[in-house]
Order: sequence, then structure tokens, then C-alpha cells
Amino acid sequence: METTIRTLQRVGCIFKTLALIFQCFPLNLSTRLSSSESRIDQLERENAGEVELSHEMFFFVSSEKPKVAFYTALTDAGTLGPYNTDITLKYSKVFTNIGNAYNPSTGFFTAPVKGVYNLQFTVFGYHAGKIAVYVYKNDQRIMANWDNNNNTVHKYFTKSLVLELKAGDTIHLVLPSGWSIYDSSNNQSTFSGSLLFTL
Repeated sequence: METTIRTLQRVGCIFKTLALIFQCFPLNLSTRLSSSESRIDQLERENAGEVELSHEMFFFVSSEKPKVAFYTALTDAGTLGPYNTDITLKYSKVFTNIGNAYNPSTGFFTAPVKGVYNLQFTVFGYHAGKIAVYVYKNDQRIMANWDNNNNTVHKYFTKSLVLELKAGDTIHLVLPSGWSIYDSSNNQSTFSGSLLFTL
């Protein structure tokens, strides 16, 4: 009988120990689960911040201003013209062409983005003669400039335009029939432009 009582006492102690273990075990799991949930919440907040930063960086990079600038001179050939028809001037000496918006093969500047552009040209006349240039936007003449050089001195004129252009709009210069222009290795007749800002 005494052995049975001891055995029952031992079994009771085992049950008490097991009960304590089971009480602690769920608490330990609950603590771990709560800690894991807190860490997950913290990581989600950090990740959300990273995603927001990523969106901001994408917007900054995609909204960066395009770089467009060119500077050219006409030719080393001396006097061009007069001709019996209008000709597009092809400024073949390219010193700067950031963004590759100017095409020396065609003489056309093509706006790569919608924006406001500053364009400038200088025309040089050598000795007596008539010098002139027309400015075309797409197929429409928007400016005509000329001067009669009635003596033997050199003659220059420079014009500047600030134009709102859509992407794909073109600008080119035309030598009108019956007029002339001069350029040499000194680069007296030039055409240049740059993007001021996008719209």
C-alpha cells in the first residue's frame, strides 16, 4: 500500500510538472508569436519606406531634364549661292550635338521633347553681294532675314529665336534663290540651339 501511495505521489508530481511545462510552453509560443508579429510589422514599415523611396528615385530619374544642345558651322567651301532655287543649308561642321537632335546630313534640328528652345544663327557675307536666310519650322517659313552688302567690307547678322516646339517639330535654315552666304575654316556662318526647359 505504501508503495502504491508513493507511486501515486510520484505520478502526481509528474502531472504537476507536466502541467507547469504545458502552462509555460503556450506562454513561450505566445511570446515568440507576438515577437515575430512585431518584427514582421517593423519589416513591413521599413519595406514600405524603401518602396516609397524607390518610387521617388524613379520619378526623379524619369523627370530629369533631357540634355539638348548643338553648335554647328556651315562649310569650308567659301561662298554658297546665288542659286536659282531655294536650298536647305546643311551645317556640316558639328562642334556640339548633345542629344543628337541636329542632323548634319539634312540640316534639320528635330525637337526630341516638347519644350521651349533657344535657336540662333549667324550669317556672314563676304564682300559685295546679297546675304539672306529663311527660318522654317516644319514646312512653314517663320522668319526671313537679309541684307545687301553694297561695298567691299564683310557683313554679319545674327538672330535668335525662342520657340515652343513639340516633340518631332523641325527647324531648318534655307538660302533663298538669288542670295548667297559665306563660310570658311573661320566658321563665320553658324547655327546653334539648346533646350531651355520642357513643357
